[in-house]
Amino acid sequence: MGLALTHTRARLGIDAPPVRVEAHISGGLPAFHIVGLPETVVRESKDRVRSAIMNSRFAFPSDRRITVNLAPADLPKEGGRFDLAIAIAILAASAQIPDLRLEEFEFFGELALNGEVKPVAGILPSAVACAQTKRSMVVARSNGDEACQSRETRAFSVRHLLDVCELLEPHHIAEVHVPGAVQSTPPSSMSLNDVRGQHIAKRALMIAAAGGHHLLMVGPPGTGKTMLARRLPLLLPPMAEQEAMESAMIRSVAGHLVQEIDLERRPFRSPHHSASAVALVGGGASAPMPGEISLAHHGVLFLDELPEFARNVLEVLREPMESGDIAIARARYRVRFPARFQLVAAMNPCPAGYDCRSEALCRCTPEQARRYRQRISGPLLDRIDLQVQVPPVPHQALISSEPSAVDDESLRARVAVARRQQLARRGKPNREIEPKEIETDCLLGPKERRVLEEAQARLTLSARAYHRVLKVARTIADLDERERIEESDLREAVAYRQLDAAPEV
Repeated sequence: MGLALTHTRARLGIDAPPVRVEAHISGGLPAFHIVGLPETVVRESKDRVRSAIMNSRFAFPSDRRITVNLAPADLPKEGGRFDLAIAIAILAASAQIPDLRLEEFEFFGELALNGEVKPVAGILPSAVACAQTKRSMVVARSNGDEACQSRETRAFSVRHLLDVCELLEPHHIAEVHVPGAVQSTPPSSMSLNDVRGQHIAKRALMIAAAGGHHLLMVGPPGTGKTMLARRLPLLLPPMAEQEAMESAMIRSVAGHLVQEIDLERRPFRSPHHSASAVALVGGGASAPMPGEISLAHHGVLFLDELPEFARNVLEVLREPMESGDIAIARARYRVRFPARFQLVAAMNPCPAGYDCRSEALCRCTPEQARRYRQRISGPLLDRIDLQVQVPPVPHQALISSEPSAVDDESLRARVAVARRQQLARRGKPNREIEPKEIETDCLLGPKERRVLEEAQARLTLSARAYHRVLKVARTIADLDERERIEESDLREAVAYRQLDAAPEV
């Protein structure tokens, strides 16, 4: 009896720190111990590993003292992802399989009692990290396609513990996993032409897509707010390779099997207004999981019926909207998830859903309307670049059979050109440029400065809102392929701060 070492990885946010699985079999009182800060599911792997080894026609050394150490000892370990590495280490330590090739592989998989290897969550971050060590991965068959999304990773997919043992034979030549046929993405049937009228809202949607700006739409029910929000991804440029990989790793950690087709789409998340703060930003009782804002990384987070969300839930959005990530602290460790999302929100003007200033059907008192809008705090509203009214559509526009003048392809092309200008200038969309960069990128002439001074006096803009007006004006100029911001750009950008002028908000 002796000692054997296998390699695997833990899951810590979207990071995959390495874990060494050391198995030592010695004389003494029969026992089976797993040490190294294992959580409950990891401690339970003793029974799964024992049954899997025995049902695979190997001898489990139950008459010996077995000690399995998961190093480093101060790193929390959770989930069944260590089962396969533990079983291989025990078999190698008991000399039932050769240990010559153990250093070549990293093992990931939960074991069924009959020895089958089951898939686990968070394979893609492990695949990216594994590629940097030049080792190959051994994963469950269902995880094979996901592991191959990291192009530099060599992955071997297996169905059973016996397949892994055969792979470790000195002269055995196994075939690297080849991903299955990828389905082509069906063309979307959605179009901005589906929304009748609402030219101002469509214009704001194009500006939001070009600069990555946050957008709030205010209007009565049935005016097209949700339809417009769901069509924003049609205008967004495709994700860069690194962006697609980051987004895919978050979905992998959340337990979603990632396929190549998923790398082509920007995420669109639309949580219900009953969602909790943990569901929105992430967390959990044991291992923190990504929330909706992280699942929307490099995509769109749509919050419909914004004032119906709990106040404390909305307030947790403020920090990640600025920083682009969310830190979740626990007693023994700290996890950080990226959350560079684009917020699109929709709300009614009052609790009844109508515009209390003009609708005869509304029975809300001014105080009720004021309290309804006050559910959205000033600091959160301050962080939303574009605030537009979405009024009822005239009856004539609804029944008209004339085709809309909106051309999705031309709008998408304009957005792509504007976004390329921003990336060439700063390597990021206009929403993310810093105050010092604004001084260089948003130079104003005397007339433009007067426009901004008038807006500052009329709307009492905060420093943050002041900078956001400049960023939106910069995006409007980019859409027209102009180097300098003109007076018309600033006036339009100021017009999108309508709610700043409303005293009831």
